[in-house]
Amino acid sequence: MRSRENLLVILFTSFVALVLSILPLPAWLQVIRPAFLVLAVLYWSTMAPFVAGMALGFLGGLALDVFQGSLLGEHALALSFLTYLALRLNLLMRAKPIFEQSLYVLLALIGYESLLWVIDGWTGRSLSSPLRWIHTLTGALIWPLVVGVLGRFHSSR
Repeated sequence: MRSRENLLVILFTSFVALVLSILPLPAWLQVIRPAFLVLAVLYWSTMAPFVAGMALGFLGGLALDVFQGSLLGEHALALSFLTYLALRLNLLMRAKPIFEQSLYVLLALIGYESLLWVIDGWTGRSLSSPLRWIHTLTGALIWPLVVGVLGRFHSSR
């Protein structure tokens, strides 16, 4: 029963993060908006790796592709790759203080955005401006807040 409750909490918080990720904002605020779904998937893949697996990353990325109108499978591939890394390195990341976790998150978000950038380049889509990288910094900066908020829903055993 506990695993089912954890799964429902993970799905609910991921849905809220998806809504925050696709919510329309003014252009100046859109640039600094962190990738909330990516941060939620990263958190749950690190803190509950046996409940939140690769399916959460893939389906979350597919939902981002559908709602943002990007190339189908682009975010799914990038988020699946990020989820794989988080699942693989979860024990390493959990043992670190929050500041070092933020640095790991920054590197993970840069890798995520780099993969999206490469896919955009391969498919002939515009590579856009350097502003696309700002959300990696804001995501790393709010990581302690993400841990604090999502940690309230998660009971460590």
